[in-house]
Amino acid sequence: MRSDEEGSGVAQLKQEQLSLVHRVQRQAELRPEALAISAGREAITYLELENRSNQMANYLSSSGVAAGNVVGLCINRSPSFPVCALAILKTGAAYLPLEPKSPSRRLQTMLESARVRFVLTDSGTTPSVPSGDWKSIDLDASAAAISHCPNKFPPVPINAGQLAYVIFTSGSTGVPKPVAVGHDSLLNLVEWHNCAFNVTAADRASQLASIGFDAAVWELWPYFAAGASVHFVDDETRIDPTSLRDFLLKEKITFTFAPTPLAEHMLKLSWPEDAGLRFLLTGADTLHFYPSTNLPFTLVNNYGPTECTVVATSGIVPAKSGADKLPPIGRPIHNVDVYVLDRSMQKVSTGMRGEIYIGGRGLALGYLNDPVLTADRFVSDPFSADRNARLYRTGDIGAYLPDGQIAFHGRTDEQVKINGFRVELNEVASVLGRHPAVRETVISARENEAGEKQLVAYIVPSSTLPNVTELRDFLSAEVPEYMLPAMFVRMESLPVAASGKLDRQALPVPNEQNILRDEVFQQPNSATEERVGTIVVSLLGVERVGVNDNFFYLGGNSLFGTQLIARLRDAFQVEVPLLKLFDHPTVAELSLEIERMMFARIENMSEEEAQRLLAMNTAQSTL
Repeated sequence: MRSDEEGSGVAQLKQEQLSLVHRVQRQAELRPEALAISAGREAITYLELENRSNQMANYLSSSGVAAGNVVGLCINRSPSFPVCALAILKTGAAYLPLEPKSPSRRLQTMLESARVRFVLTDSGTTPSVPSGDWKSIDLDASAAAISHCPNKFPPVPINAGQLAYVIFTSGSTGVPKPVAVGHDSLLNLVEWHNCAFNVTAADRASQLASIGFDAAVWELWPYFAAGASVHFVDDETRIDPTSLRDFLLKEKITFTFAPTPLAEHMLKLSWPEDAGLRFLLTGADTLHFYPSTNLPFTLVNNYGPTECTVVATSGIVPAKSGADKLPPIGRPIHNVDVYVLDRSMQKVSTGMRGEIYIGGRGLALGYLNDPVLTADRFVSDPFSADRNARLYRTGDIGAYLPDGQIAFHGRTDEQVKINGFRVELNEVASVLGRHPAVRETVISARENEAGEKQLVAYIVPSSTLPNVTELRDFLSAEVPEYMLPAMFVRMESLPVAASGKLDRQALPVPNEQNILRDEVFQQPNSATEERVGTIVVSLLGVERVGVNDNFFYLGGNSLFGTQLIARLRDAFQVEVPLLKLFDHPTVAELSLEIERMMFARIENMSEEEAQRLLAMNTAQSTL
C-alpha cells in the first residue's frame, strides 16, 4: 500500500533538497534573534545555535573527527544535546546518542559495535564512559578551546546517502542492535512532518523523550528546520501527566509528543478551551481509546519501528465514545511504502491479518556493521522496479481497514513495548540466565489490574534460592532500567507444551505464594505505614505490601509514581517530590518522610490549623 497524501499538501513539496544542517543555517540567516531552544532560564537564539554548533564542529574537525565517523554523544538531556548533534552532523559524521545512566557494560558494547572513534561528554558524564579504542572529549574541559574556534560553517559536503545518526534497539540475542539512519531518510521525516502539520516559525514544541529514544529525533529536527522553538521539559515534569499539562499551557506549546502510556493519562485530564496546544502526537505502544470531544487539540496516532526513521504511518484519531475497536495506526507517510503481507510475501485482502513490511525513502540504511542481520531483516522489495529497493520485516501484525488505514494486532515474536521502549524478551532472559543462581528463566509481559504492562521474570533456581536485589543488580549491570522485571516468580520448572516448546500460556499469574521477596512480610507499625501500604496495594493491584517492600520492585514505575504522589497528597495534605520516592521507595522509608514533612508543616501552622489537620488525618486513618 503506497502513501496517498493527495490534498494534504505533502505531495506538493517544493523545498530545495538541502541537507538538514543547511536548513537550520537558513533559519539563522532569516531570523537570527528568534528563539530556538528554551530550558528553564536558559534560552538560545537561532544565531547562537548556529554559531555554537559551528565552533564545536570546527573544534571536532581539528580534533580528528571526519566525515563518515560515528561520534558518541554521552551527555544529559539538555540544550547542549542538539548543539552537539548539529555540530557532529556539520563535520560529515553521524551522532550516536548514549544515555549516561546506561550500564557501563552496555555502553561498552554499543561503542564497540558502532566502531566509535570519538565520544563527547561533559564534566558530569565523563565518568560514565568506559575506556576503549575511542577518544573522549570533555566539552566542559574543552570549552575555552571551542570558544576560540571560527563560528563559520565548516566546508564539509553532506550528501543524501551519508549516515546521519545511529540508535540502538533491544536485540533478541542479548546484544543491542545499532540502527543506521541516513540523511535522506531523516530529511523525509522533516519534510513530511512540517508539511502535514503546517509547522511554522511561530510554533513551539516540547522536548521530553530520552536522547536514546528515536522520538527525540522527531522532537528536534523538524522544528529547527522550520524556525520554530523547542522547549525542554525538566525530568520530574516530563513523567507527571498533570505537571506536563501545566508546563504545556504555561509555555504555550503548540506541539508535543508523548509516548502512548503517558499520552493516555494526559487525555484523561481537563484542558482549558483556549489551550495553545494544536497537536498531541503519540506512538511507541498500542493506543487503547479515542479522545473525548471536549479536548481542544488534535490527537495523532503514529507507528514506526526505529528501522524506518521514527514514523512510518500516521493518522488523526477522531473523538469517539463507546468504540469497540482500538484506534488504527493511520496511513503511510509521504514517500514511505507500507504493506501487509502473508508468509509468501503476497498482499493480503482488506481485513485479513499479515506481517507489516516497510519500504521507501523513510527506511534506515540497515544495522551498522552487521550485514548478516541487515540482510535477514531488510529484504528485497518485490513490488519495486528498483532492484536495490528493500523492505523491512517489522515482525508486527496488521490488517488493512476499508478506509485505507491500518490496524495493529501485536507481534509475531517475543518483542514488547514497555512504557514506549522496545524490549526483546529474549535479551533480558539471555542476561538473567547467566546468573549462577538461575538454572532456567523466561521473561513475560503481563498487564496488572491497572492495565499497565510489566515485565515478569519466571525463574527456576539452581541449588541456591536467589535474592531479588541480587538479581536486579546483576541485570542492572547490563540492561537499562526500563528492561528490569517488575517482579520475579519462582518456578519448580517451566511449563512445556505437547510440542516440547515453552508454553507461555501456562505461566502462572504472580501471587503472594510464588513472588520472590527479599524480606519476610512485615506488618505496618504505625497508622501512616498502614495508610501508605493500603494506597500502594490499590495502585499496583498487588495482594499486600510489607513495610520493607520496595515500590519499584512491586511493579511501580515513574507513571505509577506520579499517581502515588497524588494519592499521598490527598491522604496526608503534603506534597512529596517525586524524586523523594526514588530515594525512599519502601513503605517504611516513605512513611517517615511523610511524617517529617507533616511535622515541619505543623510547626508553621497556628494551633487551630494544626489541630484541624491532625484530626483529619486521625479520622482518615480509621477508614
